[in-house]
Amino acid sequence: QVQLVESGGGLVQPGGSLRLSCAASAFTLSDYHIGWFRQVPGKERETVSCISSSGGITYYKDSVKGRFTISRDNAKNTVYLQMDNLKPEDTAVYYCAADRWTIVVPTTCGGPYEYWGQGTQVTVSS
Repeated sequence: QVQLVESGGGLVQPGGSLRLSCAASAFTLSDYHIGWFRQVPGKERETVSCISSSGGITYYKDSVKGRFTISRDNAKNTVYLQMDNLKPEDTAVYYCAADRWTIVVPTTCGGPYEYWGQGTQVTVSS
């Protein structure tokens, strides 16, 4: 069964760091473009970052540029989102998603994405 599982969320103080992981099972993640998205209750889901299947192209939402870093370890079938200097406005449920055919360029993550994880809560608060 194709599955994506996020982990690494939690409660952190402003200025702190978290690293989210997105692990895949039953499929080879290196064949897929991977996106990280987040959603706050009552608001639309927004794209945070994405990385091409090769790892050579990445995209970041303007508000996270310079603070978040997306990377992939294909040997571990895992994609990471390193989040530094976290701010209260980063609080959300974070989802990873995978798609084989979308277009990832430095200005967009494309979509729609075929496979989605269940989400992990990130709370930034003092």
